[in-house]
Amino acid sequence: MLASAAMMTAEAPRSVTEESTSKYAQAGGVRVHYNEVGSGPPILCIHGAGPGASAWSNFRGNIQDLARDNRMIMMDMPGFGKSDKPIVTENRLTFWAGVIDKFLDALGIDQVDIVGNSMGGQAGIKLAIDRPRRVKHLVIIGSTPVQAVGQQPLPLEGIRNISEFYDGAGPSKEKMRRTLTSLVYDASFLTDELVEERYQAAIAPDLIDWNKHRAPAQDLYFELGNNKAPTLIVWGQDDRAGALEVGLLMLRKFPNARMHVFQRCGHWAHVEHREEFDPLVLDFFRQ
Repeated sequence: MLASAAMMTAEAPRSVTEESTSKYAQAGGVRVHYNEVGSGPPILCIHGAGPGASAWSNFRGNIQDLARDNRMIMMDMPGFGKSDKPIVTENRLTFWAGVIDKFLDALGIDQVDIVGNSMGGQAGIKLAIDRPRRVKHLVIIGSTPVQAVGQQPLPLEGIRNISEFYDGAGPSKEKMRRTLTSLVYDASFLTDELVEERYQAAIAPDLIDWNKHRAPAQDLYFELGNNKAPTLIVWGQDDRAGALEVGLLMLRKFPNARMHVFQRCGHWAHVEHREEFDPLVLDFFRQ
């Protein structure tokens, strides 16, 4: 069932705020910001690459379920949120995977379950390839770690909007609304307040400067078979930022994978179908 607008904008419990859960860790030469809620087996949540994205903005609606019996860690990737924004000119997934590895060391975590949305899932795949002992289970949401598919030309609408947000005349609220609209199936919950929140996060001077030097995408096509972690591939049937064919390709390439496709769903399955997504993920982690 498609989530209602109220469900899609669900917040963390009132006692849990971004400020009260905000922490920092030194991951090698990168200072990483993260939010942490709950205790128990660790779940690392990695956000996507949309303008203004952060771990809190991506996953705050999932806290009530995912943090109930787990240590839920929401990490701002380098270049996003409150984390450092080092310039990376190539192989950005390799760089991000290395930072995640050092971040887990800093938190004293040997092995972790990962939920990665879009770019966050790509980084999770690369971590599972490069440091297989780190990843217990991997959930990826609309992640596209390859640069070519058979029938749908790239970039898709959502990715094009993300790429163009900082180009031309620069960021604008109109661009932000267009970008967010292309990431969901039902845009009715994209209130002016939500658009404003993401827009203000996206126009921080250090973030604008970082995007001037953004590294090109890294293609993992020939490495996909090296991801041995049990992987749940989650896709929205109406995803305009990730071709469903890529999900099917990974289902074929990964040695230990399954796939779940949500109807009437865009690029944010964990937001649009939160009430079904969370139990699906927790059940997968228990296997």
